[in-house]
Amino acid sequence: MARYIGPVCRLCRRIGEKVFLKGERCLSPKCGVERRSSTPGPHKAGPRRRKVSERGLQLREKQHARFYYGMLEKQFRKFYSQAEEAPGITGDSLKVLLERRLDNVVCRIGFARSHAQARQLVRHGHLSLNGHRMDIPSYQVKEGDVIAWHENRKGPPFEQAAADVKDKGVPAWLSLNSETMKCSVSRLPAVEDLEDIVDGKAITAFYSR
Repeated sequence: MARYIGPVCRLCRRIGEKVFLKGERCLSPKCGVERRSSTPGPHKAGPRRRKVSERGLQLREKQHARFYYGMLEKQFRKFYSQAEEAPGITGDSLKVLLERRLDNVVCRIGFARSHAQARQLVRHGHLSLNGHRMDIPSYQVKEGDVIAWHENRKGPPFEQAAADVKDKGVPAWLSLNSETMKCSVSRLPAVEDLEDIVDGKAITAFYSR
């Protein structure tokens, strides 16, 4: 499965805001955006400052969502097509589909400190879904699904996660047992349950042209 393997701090600098791709590092002085706020590339005559058009703002919002969830353009466009076919508002449906990704849920409940780490844990078979090993990060969780650590993969990542989830709050549509390190999907997420990370209207406007 294709994925971006370049420097992730460069992605944040490209859109001019933090996407929190390195977990706790993004909250420290080591954050790439804090250290170098200019856009990537050569700046022999100093960084250029120009007004961003409406189309540019829509593109920036689409890129922000894509970088945040760790998706390439082709896969993100596929998710948008699914949102278009779903009943209701396309932008809201897209936000729900993105939030239901397995790697996103793993990150939300504290099993991983970033989406990149969550993706790696899933791909390497550290986690199980309903008692069976699952290695597809883009899997759409369903009501009643149970996510847990695979019995044969309880090494350092598991120990780190066990320490992190003790004081971790989880979304209302998920239920986490920090003792057994199991998470169940109580119900599918509603738009009201989601954090204000993705601007669905801007992304819809970008793809509608």
